[in-house]
Amino acid sequence: MTATDAPAYLLLEDGTRFDGTSVGAALPGAGDAAGLRSTGEVVFTTGMSGYQESVTDPSFAGQLIVFTYPHVGNYGVNATAMESDRIHARAVVMREAVDRDDAPRAEQGWLSWLSENGIAAISGVDTRALVRHIRDKGAMRGGVFAGGVPQDEAAATVAAEPSMAGQDLASTVTPAEAHTVGDGDGPLIAAIDTGIKRSIVDEFVARGARVRLHPLTDGPEALLAGGSDAIFLANGPGDPGAVDHVVQTVRQVLGKKPVFGICMGHQLVCRAVGLTTFKMEFGHRGANHPVKDLTTGRVEITSQNHGFAVQTPDGTGHIDGDEPVRWETDFGPAELSHLNLYDRTVEGLVLPEANAATVQYHPEAAPGPNDASYLFDRFLDRIREGASIADVNRQTGDAAAARAGIADDTTTTDGTPA
Repeated sequence: MTATDAPAYLLLEDGTRFDGTSVGAALPGAGDAAGLRSTGEVVFTTGMSGYQESVTDPSFAGQLIVFTYPHVGNYGVNATAMESDRIHARAVVMREAVDRDDAPRAEQGWLSWLSENGIAAISGVDTRALVRHIRDKGAMRGGVFAGGVPQDEAAATVAAEPSMAGQDLASTVTPAEAHTVGDGDGPLIAAIDTGIKRSIVDEFVARGARVRLHPLTDGPEALLAGGSDAIFLANGPGDPGAVDHVVQTVRQVLGKKPVFGICMGHQLVCRAVGLTTFKMEFGHRGANHPVKDLTTGRVEITSQNHGFAVQTPDGTGHIDGDEPVRWETDFGPAELSHLNLYDRTVEGLVLPEANAATVQYHPEAAPGPNDASYLFDRFLDRIREGASIADVNRQTGDAAAARAGIADDTTTTDGTPA
């Protein structure tokens, strides 16, 4: 049932209210404790497209997504844009939503699809004011409610929602058992599936690799068994500090196989080597975040979706300059490889002695941009050539320098900018 044009409102935990109309699944009325769950952490994403990819990304589990782009639903939905088997976001908040099903490749209207899948949606919200509020006050709990629900009842429901800090949501999206995607005799990558996006798997398979997806309860023996050539850690929802058993597993495979971590996987690898993570004020979500690759000196426009970050050596969470920074860890030095140019947060590290690398953002970036897709090639080069991470990074840096006409003396011996 679709409750189109019925009054509705979004209530934040600090009491701030934003009114609109319900355009998704019908919202429960006053006193209906067994109704649709539409509470969680309220976050915003700045992507101009990719709304279907966003809501089906497991990393959005437990969250309400505010879309900053004013028009959402213009091109409908289709099966090829699914990042998992279902919608993981609990609700969506929009300025102006439409239900077009006549756009090229559209198989269904956006709002009809949300309603069919039991997802709350609210339109007509002043999303500019809402996003400014979240930006100033930080991401917080909230909920979407029918207009007839008393605000004090809604506030009690929001207050009962657990904080994102400390939540293990990855366990709610991990598969029940291991399975392999891809065929042939290409490299076999053992992936800890904490909520992996389908497009990440597709990137590996398109390059001739096979991906064995493991539930996060699988230990090091399972990951290393069956002739696996490398270990991959994926994106996922919740607090990386709430899945310490995965961190312990990662500690036991580091140095035994090439390791690559993306998003939550980046955070888990960093925690495994003794670094810490912290909850960001409002996170990074969207497809327009500039990141500098310190190996090549290039600035990439990246897709991001995370609310936690890796802590810096000085404890501020930010890096002031662009020069290489090193952490001393339990597995040798960790070297800064990527830097966010919006807020100077850590976007990637390499651990040469453990043959491991991480990035905070999404190089698969469905539906784009594709600036960072080379990272999949870089990882597979390490696997196929048996090369160290320093060797591959140096080759990448030399090639980029040659293309840009940069003098040889602008890079150091480990491939990072001088």
